[in-house]
Amino acid sequence: MKAWNGIKYDDRQTNESNQQGTKLANHRKPRTALTMMGQTMLAPTHIPVLVEETIKALSVQPGGRYIDCTLGGGGHAAAILEKSSPGGQLLGIDADPEAIESAMERLAAYDSITLVNDNFVNLEAICYKYDFVPVHGILFDLGLSSMQLSSDERGFSFQTKAPLDMRFSRDQELTAAEIVNTYPEAELAHTIRAYGEESRSRLIARRIVEARPVNTTLELARIVERAVGGRKGKIHPATKTFQALRILVNNELGNLELALKQAVNLLGYEGRLVVISYHSLEDRIVKQFMQREAKDCICPPSTPTCVCGHTASLRLINKRVIVPSESEIENNPRSRSAKLRAAERIMTEDEHYNIVERLGSSPEVKEHGNGWRRPTLLKMLRTAFDAV
Repeated sequence: MKAWNGIKYDDRQTNESNQQGTKLANHRKPRTALTMMGQTMLAPTHIPVLVEETIKALSVQPGGRYIDCTLGGGGHAAAILEKSSPGGQLLGIDADPEAIESAMERLAAYDSITLVNDNFVNLEAICYKYDFVPVHGILFDLGLSSMQLSSDERGFSFQTKAPLDMRFSRDQELTAAEIVNTYPEAELAHTIRAYGEESRSRLIARRIVEARPVNTTLELARIVERAVGGRKGKIHPATKTFQALRILVNNELGNLELALKQAVNLLGYEGRLVVISYHSLEDRIVKQFMQREAKDCICPPSTPTCVCGHTASLRLINKRVIVPSESEIENNPRSRSAKLRAAERIMTEDEHYNIVERLGSSPEVKEHGNGWRRPTLLKMLRTAFDAV
């Protein structure tokens, strides 16, 4: 256990960590800044997207328990804590340890905060470990933070010279440099096409292979720009290629699919799931997941009688996607592609009882020894159902 200025770190790891170290930081004393070695650390400015819309979609209430699965600079987390006061609790998760440090500074004035450096693909394991179930709302903000884009070492941006890294966590093994410099041309083209939706993926891949070795972000950006005939319009020609590499390096789409399923299991009665996506691949996964979970039967249309046994677990809050206003886009151009979708957890009384009993007897809870031990809360939940 280490401590700097009242901020504690617990280096114990989850049993199911996905090549990610897990750190816990509990804020016990309000502070206004994080200082190390006698120097004040100022985090880069990050403007959260669709803040008011997110708080409304989560239906944040005083005393509620909420999870921010992509903590970033802590902007959404701060808004949630402010709205859920008094008594609100927040579990913040981020695969990027630098994001955790920045959020610690921004959220230092709040109590009842648990920050975990891990990937949200381990969402259930994290919640069981830190006794954070059930919850009133879960947020995924899938965009890159301003801190990540402005870093000179991370390689997320094609506007600054940096190594081709693109890992959310340095504990991960695969880097963008390995993909760019070792993947066969056909596999590289497939990656750019599948994860970047780039129609000129074959030409770009050919030019990259011809230019190997490619060592920096600026080198790669120039190669892509020359391959497609220069810049046309507002969007840089390397945008889709960089997106494709980042998605593959961090397994973003696969992790998102797994995390969404876990999120539903952690939501309490009428709990809210809110997801902000920034490109069509993410939004498609979120949209299809919510639509599927909002239906009782998911059998193919040609099936005469339902055989799937599926029951709806969500109710769609906004049937039309929510996007930023013109004024927000003007103030924060990075918000222009954001899309917010929200859904509410629905369940029968029997389903709720089963979930509570499953949590109480789960191997994860027994193993970690600090799990579901809330008889008073359980009694309150049952009383609420009896009153309906």
